[in-house]
Amino acid sequence: MTIENKIRILAGTMVLISFTLGRYVNPAWLWLSVFVGVNLIQSAFTHFCPAEMILKRFAEKH
Repeated sequence: MTIENKIRILAGTMVLISFTLGRYVNPAWLWLSVFVGVNLIQSAFTHFCPAEMILKRFAEKH
């Protein structure tokens, strides 16, 4: 599985978690979805993605 696919899975999971927490716990959790979306947009323009760096470091250790 490529790093891009892993990032998409991570982003999608974070959005679903944010939605669930926002619906059942506190609407403020929806800001997590905003953060994920903004991060995806900025990474498309800047090619800087913190999640990619973290996943690469994790892959190196295992």
